[in-house]
Amino acid sequence: MYHFIFKFQILSICLMIFTGCDHPSQPATSNKQEIISVDTTPRITGIGGIFFYSDDPQKIKNWYSENLGLITDEYGAVFEFRNASELKEINYLRWSVFQTGDPYLKPTSKDFMINYRVKNIDAYVAQLQKKGVKVLDEMTTYEYGKFIHIMDIDGNKIELWEPVDSVLTQMGGSTNK
Repeated sequence: MYHFIFKFQILSICLMIFTGCDHPSQPATSNKQEIISVDTTPRITGIGGIFFYSDDPQKIKNWYSENLGLITDEYGAVFEFRNASELKEINYLRWSVFQTGDPYLKPTSKDFMINYRVKNIDAYVAQLQKKGVKVLDEMTTYEYGKFIHIMDIDGNKIELWEPVDSVLTQMGGSTNK
């Protein structure tokens, strides 16, 4: 038994010497400066929201709450999830019901709109414009992110959103997890 403990101590000392550690319970230090790369490639990163019409938005929100267990608020429901690249970061998806005919989904004649989460929205919209994608409005900026609307070739209005999830986290509120 003592032979095993002695070998373990020798191994610990060797690891400390090679890794720059002062003590076996402390992390290794390095003189090399770690380079952190931040990916700013303009792209869609996920779904940010699902919006649709109802003749009775309150009734449909109640139905989803009572039958499917959604936690709802005055705007619909919020889904919380973790960012796959930054596990400590909380992200959000908004599910909202609008009164049939509400102008928010116009000019489309469709009964729904999808909001896509976007990284580097300014560069992404510039790329879309070069491809001839129809941009419906000007970029709007809020504390919780930037928004702009485009139209696809089937007449579906699409909302693009570069979120600031940390602000939504600070705002709090009940979410679906």
